[in-house]
This record gives sequence, structure tokens and C-alpha cells, in this order.
Amino acid sequence: MKTIDSLGDLTGKKVLVRSDLNVPLDGTTITDDGRVRASVPTIQKLLGAGAAVIVTAHLGRPKGAPEDKYSLAPAAARLAELLGQPVTLAEDLVGESAKAVTAALEPGQVAMLENVRFDARETSKVDEERQALAAELAAFADVFVSDGFGVVHRKQASVYDVAQILPAAAGTLVEKEVVSLSKAVTDPARPYAVVLGGSKVSDKLGVIANLLTKADRLLIGGGMVFTFLAAKGYEVGSSLLEQDQIDTVKGYLATAEANGVEIVLPTDIVAADRFAADADAVVVAADAIPADRMGLDIGPDSAALFASKIADAKTIVWNGPMGVFEMEAFASGTKAVAQAMIDSDGFSVVGGGDSAAAVRLLGFDEAGFGHISTGGGASLELLEGKVLPGLAVLEG
Repeated sequence: MKTIDSLGDLTGKKVLVRSDLNVPLDGTTITDDGRVRASVPTIQKLLGAGAAVIVTAHLGRPKGAPEDKYSLAPAAARLAELLGQPVTLAEDLVGESAKAVTAALEPGQVAMLENVRFDARETSKVDEERQALAAELAAFADVFVSDGFGVVHRKQASVYDVAQILPAAAGTLVEKEVVSLSKAVTDPARPYAVVLGGSKVSDKLGVIANLLTKADRLLIGGGMVFTFLAAKGYEVGSSLLEQDQIDTVKGYLATAEANGVEIVLPTDIVAADRFAADADAVVVAADAIPADRMGLDIGPDSAALFASKIADAKTIVWNGPMGVFEMEAFASGTKAVAQAMIDSDGFSVVGGGDSAAAVRLLGFDEAGFGHISTGGGASLELLEGKVLPGLAVLEG
């Protein structure tokens, strides 16, 4: 994979950087700036090399046209604070404002184009449409740096197509992500434990199937665990359940046994009478969830069990919370997993998305983990063993 150093002398050159600034917002207030902070090292490296930097990124899911609520203005403002210098935000993506802003950009300066998904061609399935947008973006710059790990699994204009027009390389974030995740999934030190949570089994079918040939232990929590419990014949009450995946999960359990892979399921569950922060909650055995209650977290015995299975692992990958961590009453399982990873001597990877958000929301020191990914979907696809288009196009 080509890196920034392979691009040669960047003095006086304009560099188009695809960052991932898809941050959560409360109105115009960023509630978790992790992705903005993660974008800074690459930009600083390019500025230090004498380049002018043009940032392109997306935020949210606009429908191919400008929407005020999805403007990158909050991200531009926060990036400016972190860099300690102005970041000029163009009023459009490839229109007159973008042309004027990029033309005026001098070495050592930073500009940002408006949300790339304000143009429907960014995510088009038609190659020619994506390529046309990529050509307009490429016209602003001399070289391209791909630094948005959260989108490298997407075949999109600003990720995939522009890298085929300009000299292209991976940014420091993407480089770090690939090195860290490859260390965890290609030749992991053993025992290799993977903690999977989140809402649905169906979101992780390929991941589970692949891990059943690679991991030593799979620890299952979150909403997806109830499909596993149902597959074992247990009552799960009104918990989240994917009835159509029960047979698939039964197959996973059989494959795990045949392959000698340990699947660790909760022994107790925090079950509530409703989905609410102030719900009445009790701890029940995992095989005895009352019919009128829903599981919203793993229980204390399970938290201790999971921690013990993490303690001696040499490689730990975690993707997906153990419960509804945003509500204090149902955050204990997720806290226990995070703390166990910090306490472990193994190499630990937090697989982005909700897991990374949980680490920050619950107040853990990010330095306590081996690596915290910025890309939930991309990290999952690497765990699944897929080739990611945005990385493949950067190969030397």
C-alpha cells in the first residue's frame, strides 16, 4: 500500500485529502469529535511537507443534494481549532465557490469542500457518473491522499475513483488502521478472542462465519445474543430477536464445536420491563428471561465471565457494545469489557462505530487500548476477510 512518503516532494503542491468527518451532532454541536481528531496527523504531516491541503468528506446521509443540517461547517470549525489555523469552508463541492477557494489556496493553508454527498454522483452505482465527479475533484489538486478509513470499503467517487486519476497514497490514519487490524486478523497472537455485540446477528453474518475459522473464542453480547440464546432453546421474552436467523445461529454453534472454537454466551441478563433509562430492571438467568421483559445488558456474572476470557488473551478484538450503554442502568457489561481490555497484556483493537463511541462516552482513556478504529463498517469487512475497494486502489 502506497503511503504519503511514496508521493515524493510535496512542496508547493495541492493535496486532496479524503477524511472521515462523519461526526454525531446535536444541532450544530459535535457530541464526539473523535473522527476529527483522528484526521489531524495526516493534515499536519502534509502541511509540514509544504503542501496546501484540500479536505473532502461527508457527514450524515443527505439525499444527493445540499441540506443545511448536514453541512460540514461544525467539522471545519473544530478542525480549525485542533490545527490552530483557519480552515476555509467552500460553499459547495465542485461549484464556483470550491473553484475560487481552491485556486486561492497557498502552501501551508487548509480548505474544506462542502459535504461530498451533496452530489448524488458520489455514491452512484454508475461508474461513469462517479468518474465524472472524481475528475472534477481531481482538477483541484496535484495528488490524492485517502485518509477516511470509515469509507474505504465503499466504491465511491471521492474514495475509489479519484485515486485512479491522481497519484494516490494512504494517509497516516488509514496506514495505522490497516497495520493494526491486520495484526489482529491476519496472524494474531493466541489465544485470539473476539467480542461481538450490537443489535443484530444479520449485521455480522460474514464476520462470524469467518471468525469461526480463525478465532479461539467468540464472546457474544448485545442485542444479537438473544438470537443465540433462542437457538439454544431459551425463552428471551420481548428481547430483540431475529427469528429468521435462528437456524443460521444453530449452524454457527455446531461449526464452532467442530472447529474447537469456544463460543461464550452470557449466563445472566439485565432484563427490563421497557426500553427506558428509568425502567424497572432485574438480573435474571440467561435461560430464564421472563416473557414480559427485554434484555438490555449482560448481567454481572456474565461481565465477570467475559473479563476472565479476555484476561489471558494475547489478541482481543471488540466490535459492538454489550448493552444499551447510553443508559447508565445498562452500561455495566460494556464497561466491564472495556476495562478488561485495558487490564489485559494482549494487543487490543476496538472496532470502531458504537464500540469506539462507548469508550469515549464512558470515560475510558483511549491510550489504554492498542488501537481504536474510526471505521465500524470497514473494520467489520476486514474481520470478514473482504478486499476493500478503497484500499485495493492504493496498492503499489
